[in-house]
Amino acid sequence: MRILLAAPRGFCAGVDRAIEIVERALALHGRPVFVRHEIVHNRHVVERLRGMGAVFVDELREVPAGAVVVFSAHGVSPAVRAEAAARGLRPIDATCPLVTKVHAEAKRHAGEGRDMLLIGHAGHVEVEGTMGEAPERMTLVESVEDAERVEVRDPDRVAYLTQTTLSVDDTRAIIEVLRRRFPSIAGPPQEDICYATQNRQNAVKGLAERLDLLLVVGAPNSSNSARLVEVGRAAGVKAELVEESSDIDPAWLEGVGTVGVTAGASAPEELVRSIVDRLRELGGGEPVEVPTVVENVHFALPPELARRPS
Repeated sequence: MRILLAAPRGFCAGVDRAIEIVERALALHGRPVFVRHEIVHNRHVVERLRGMGAVFVDELREVPAGAVVVFSAHGVSPAVRAEAAARGLRPIDATCPLVTKVHAEAKRHAGEGRDMLLIGHAGHVEVEGTMGEAPERMTLVESVEDAERVEVRDPDRVAYLTQTTLSVDDTRAIIEVLRRRFPSIAGPPQEDICYATQNRQNAVKGLAERLDLLLVVGAPNSSNSARLVEVGRAAGVKAELVEESSDIDPAWLEGVGTVGVTAGASAPEELVRSIVDRLRELGGGEPVEVPTVVENVHFALPPELARRPS
């Protein structure tokens, strides 16, 4: 059985930055450093940081007054920032700069009097943060069907935004409907879906015709990992989401000549290696990497953490 590794895969620049922010905050301030929500959607990453002294909370009321709190890579609403200030917390912002860009677009459209249609998934942390920028002006659109039904106050004063971790193809179909229904709709100068999401989806598409099975390494609550499974299946490949090597069902490999492995943007490379090791135990050969594009994106750290602690 051949093993092909999609490239690029795994951590993106925003995830690298968010994890480094928590690590540096711990080195600078000591234990504990509080983190609102999972810093990224991966249990292994969260557990490692928890072992270093990070404390993950769902709500700011769980954070002691005056404590250091890190906002996760998914972004937060202005209401959360105001609550942190009111409680005297010391916030450090690990929001991915690409998510920050979407927030800036939301504020600009609201300031110009537009209603906004946010393409995304209900309940996702990123969506909740973005909608918090202008909740009275924003409507969530989750599907083509939603796009066909949604109504706005003024069709000439409307814009769309998107969650950054969506399927490129599904989002394109929704945008086409919105543009047909609202010819004057404003959109971002560049698509909101992040470069890493696009690159990982394109890598799966390029690999799909060579595969009998695709394994996507990622957490069940990772949107971009779930989208990779969908992209694989849309390309006609049996695709499964696996969080760790024990999730692999040997029955999946029956009759499989070539298996592909990729990873969502919040999955560390050591998990990919453990998946490959398990595949080799089950009869796989030496893995072969199949590169598509080279990623060299880097995001700067917040100024208060830019210098390494001595």
